[in-house]
Amino acid sequence: MEALLHPHFPFDPSPATGVSPAYWVGPRHLAGDDGRLYDAVADRLSGLGWTSLAVVRGRREPDEMPEDHQVLRSTVLYLSRDALRWAQWVLADEPFHLGELPVAWQVSARTDETSPLADWSAYFTPGVPGEAVADFLAALDACDRPTVDSAGTEAVLNAATAHGWFRDADQPRAAAMHPTFTGRLGLAEVPSLIQDGNPCALTAEADDPGVRGWQAWAQAREGAPYLWAASFSASVPHDLVAAFTSSLTSTAPVLRRVLPESTRDRLLCAPAG
Repeated sequence: MEALLHPHFPFDPSPATGVSPAYWVGPRHLAGDDGRLYDAVADRLSGLGWTSLAVVRGRREPDEMPEDHQVLRSTVLYLSRDALRWAQWVLADEPFHLGELPVAWQVSARTDETSPLADWSAYFTPGVPGEAVADFLAALDACDRPTVDSAGTEAVLNAATAHGWFRDADQPRAAAMHPTFTGRLGLAEVPSLIQDGNPCALTAEADDPGVRGWQAWAQAREGAPYLWAASFSASVPHDLVAAFTSSLTSTAPVLRRVLPESTRDRLLCAPAG
């Protein structure tokens, strides 16, 4: 990361090769997902030995050509070897929204494989750097008990501040942000529809204060639409959120061919190769 992104850099596909040029880009939280959020995560899960299951539901008329077949709902599910954790690509399956963005990946874990319910879930919209989601899943795969918390909130905040983010002066024990105020994470009331096995989350009344979980997002500038959003339900272990945070805030550049329009003027960029 040596050169400030220049508006005349050739980000469009090369007319000679038809291949978009590649760049090393930072900061990571503004770099987008390169249009490869599914592939980046699926590749990591396959490497970890998780099993993929595809479910496609649609409607076919008797005289319908294959290319005209309408898929109504579809999803891809990755299941860990011990069946205690899973990741579901839900973008094509009528997902709900976080920060007006559709959820793309939902990750869940349970204590007992006989239980039909997840103890916790985490949600990631398009635009989240695939490296951060993949590293979160690698940490989830590596832990012996995916629903047991072995760290506290400080682990998450320390992971952010270790890479130059700073604590929110108003909430020093619950929130941190990038020095440019373009990225933020904090403990906050979880949005509606976030699934969690915590009894307090299941029995809370509409007027009750909600349970808190880690929330993260990025914006090109204050008041701008969210570039991406991530939500962790109240029971997600802090050490797993810390793994996501450490990857998200890493100062190591990431390889990108597709850059978000809204953050190009805020990125550092150097041609790859």
